[in-house]
Amino acid sequence: MRTFAGRTAVITGAGSGIGRALALELTRRGARTALSDVDTEAVEATAAACRELGGEARAYRLDVRDAGAMDAHATSVRADFGAVHLLVNNAGVGLTADIVDMTVEQLARVMDVDFWGVVHGTRAFLPDLIAGGDGHVVNLSSVFGLIAVPSQSAYNAAKFAVRGFTEALAQEMRLAGHPVAVSCVHPGGVRTAIMRNSVTVGYDPAAMNEHFERSLARLSPERAAEIILRGVLRGRTRILVGADAHVIDALARVLGSHYFGLVARNSRAVERTARIDRAPISADDARRPG
Repeated sequence: MRTFAGRTAVITGAGSGIGRALALELTRRGARTALSDVDTEAVEATAAACRELGGEARAYRLDVRDAGAMDAHATSVRADFGAVHLLVNNAGVGLTADIVDMTVEQLARVMDVDFWGVVHGTRAFLPDLIAGGDGHVVNLSSVFGLIAVPSQSAYNAAKFAVRGFTEALAQEMRLAGHPVAVSCVHPGGVRTAIMRNSVTVGYDPAAMNEHFERSLARLSPERAAEIILRGVLRGRTRILVGADAHVIDALARVLGSHYFGLVARNSRAVERTARIDRAPISADDARRPG
């Protein structure tokens, strides 16, 4: 893909954050956008902002967890726009909780949105991307798809899964000779509302959000969108977003599991400021779902 002008881009989770920034930047570059989110009001606002820029944009309510709804969404987009050239599986949710504290339902929700949403979107739109002769799949993982962090096991599981799924897809497209490029995106700290909107168990939500915004979220969604689209045009299989993403990627490659010590030192500081005191958990309690 050499240009976005005249192309149709499908973006999930387009109501805010990186999804909204991508929609606006793609519109500026001449793309038509099919935008979805579970938050109808938010995605309508994004589509309206794209139209104000002179672009063609449609908003759809979509729960990416529902495979049938995703298939129906692909049918609607096909009817509204015709060919689809770029798919961005961006929708995501977070969960901050130690494994002994989270419920199975909380873990399943993260996997359903962050991983299965990517799978459903890819499967629904891949035939269109192949048929178009110049397609591109962009799946949002995270730096937490490169390293694991305490209290983020559910998010880690989903984002590592996205990475594996996407890298396998990239190889399959090459082996089959399909005209579809595939990118896995690993953003570092981006100033979105994901931490503020996350479910938090065992930690003070305000303290966790303050730590995220003060210490981690250094990049704007707009700059993240620019980096992602530059990577797409360059055909990058792995797109690292932010200086912290490059550092984390290098640490994981060089240190292997020895990065655990670095993460532990940072995590202890978070524990001191954000952990909610609790009584020791018995083995019986730990086996309960919640």
